[in-house]
Amino acid sequence: MFKKLESVEQKYKDLTSRLNSGTLEPKEMQRIAKEQAALRETVETYQEYVQVDNQLKESKEILEAEKDPEMKALAKEEISDLQDRKENLEKHLKILLLPKDPNDEKNTILEIRAGTGGEEAALFASDLFRMYSRYAELNKWRVEILSANETGKGGYKEIIAEITGDAVYSKLKFESGIHRVQRVPETESSGRVHTSAVSVAVLPEAEEVEVEIPDSELRIDVMRAGGAGGQHVNTTDSAVRITHLPTNIVVLCQDERSQHKNKAKAMTILRTRILDLRQSEQAAKEAEKRKSMVGSGDRSEKIRTYNFPQSRVTDHRIGLTLQSLDGVLGGDLDKIFEPLQAHFQAEALKDQAQGL
Repeated sequence: MFKKLESVEQKYKDLTSRLNSGTLEPKEMQRIAKEQAALRETVETYQEYVQVDNQLKESKEILEAEKDPEMKALAKEEISDLQDRKENLEKHLKILLLPKDPNDEKNTILEIRAGTGGEEAALFASDLFRMYSRYAELNKWRVEILSANETGKGGYKEIIAEITGDAVYSKLKFESGIHRVQRVPETESSGRVHTSAVSVAVLPEAEEVEVEIPDSELRIDVMRAGGAGGQHVNTTDSAVRITHLPTNIVVLCQDERSQHKNKAKAMTILRTRILDLRQSEQAAKEAEKRKSMVGSGDRSEKIRTYNFPQSRVTDHRIGLTLQSLDGVLGGDLDKIFEPLQAHFQAEALKDQAQGL
């Protein structure tokens, strides 16, 4: 581990030297600065570890040479504190050296679809979209709706949005799955609690260079948009439906008045879904070696329950229960995301120790 850390530190120094050389083109400087920033926490933690280790050695030497009982007691106390710091830093370094998810720094496509529960599920889909939008606002991310299929009562049968910002996917990637809600619908006169479900998919956004799609693989249909939007929407062929023939993936975008904008949004969604399909197929082949990720990305699995009568949120993957439903729906999601991340990091460390 320490040979690897020395190598990382040397690479960081080399990148810093190149940045300070004054000979780089702007694009190259931006790329190297990003690469350097990705190594900074590891290098700074390693340097702190080395410093603490040296202090620990010095304190042990002082203890050996010291004759005064009070000074010996102080030295022992200092050694105990330094030993704890060293162990904690070593644990953190092991986590920092885990293989990085190449998608962590990417923007995401968020897809929310109402499942069982009819209108109540559609209303909860709207609640979840609002929850993620508030979390994005807290993180200074940008949310743009790419496609939405609204119901008449303020819910969504389906809503697809692009979320852009700093390391969006790293925070949201564990949200894919079935989200279940238990509450009394406004239309329920007897006050019975109903259970509804909404599916969430969080996909790393694909760039054009990652997924090249030949025109020969596409069927593009234009049509008049339906739903709200006024006379213009219903009389202009602005809606775009794109079918990817090899996979039969179909994307429809009609929210924009411009056919060109709808086509661009549809292509963004299509590229992302194709990339997700390819990565899912690859992950399936490596499933036995990736036990730490079981449950984190299966969109058919129930991952969380939101219980309104008891103001309770439960994440079933890690057995976490919070009595703060309003806070969570208001965007206070780090209290769930941080334990989730710690859990999957611990699983990854176990797998690494077992050579998986």
